[in-house]
Amino acid sequence: MKIALDLFPILLFFAAYKFGSIYLATAVLMAATVVQSLWMFKLEGKLATMQKATLALILVFGSLTLFFQDERFIKFKPTLLYFCMGLGLLVSQFLFKKNFLKTMLGAQVNLPSANWHTLSLAWTIYCFFMSALNAYVAYYYSTEEWVNFKIWGYVFPLTFIVGTGIYIAKHIPAEETVSENNAEDPSK
Repeated sequence: MKIALDLFPILLFFAAYKFGSIYLATAVLMAATVVQSLWMFKLEGKLATMQKATLALILVFGSLTLFFQDERFIKFKPTLLYFCMGLGLLVSQFLFKKNFLKTMLGAQVNLPSANWHTLSLAWTIYCFFMSALNAYVAYYYSTEEWVNFKIWGYVFPLTFIVGTGIYIAKHIPAEETVSENNAEDPSK
């Protein structure tokens, strides 16, 4: 259900663009993201930092797009979001010596420190790559091609998330896997 909820605003954005304009699509994206955030808050009792940042950027850049009737604002919002995520991961890892991913996921996943470091570095590179890729497509291609990239470009994050899951599964310490199996079957 979480994936459907995550895709809800972008799918509505795409449909509104195909049947209307970038400005209609921007207004729909803003409304859908507000609804998505309210729904997530209802389900979880809070909003994750990433959801708050996404909501704020969509509302700010969407408002600028509509007010100035300039599509460049909404087209460069993902560039800024990915860049800020990459920068945040980089700064937390190397300046503050804190692994932000471990802080967020450490309660659910037990990995050795070296693996957390590798994972954080991979996510940092991925965020900077996606930031640059979106900037390139937004600058050099038409709005229609950028919208199509936003839809078909979801292959990148889905592939990276699956790859992250595989990486995490490979590096979970063996004793944790054994103890989880024993907890499931008390006869062991």
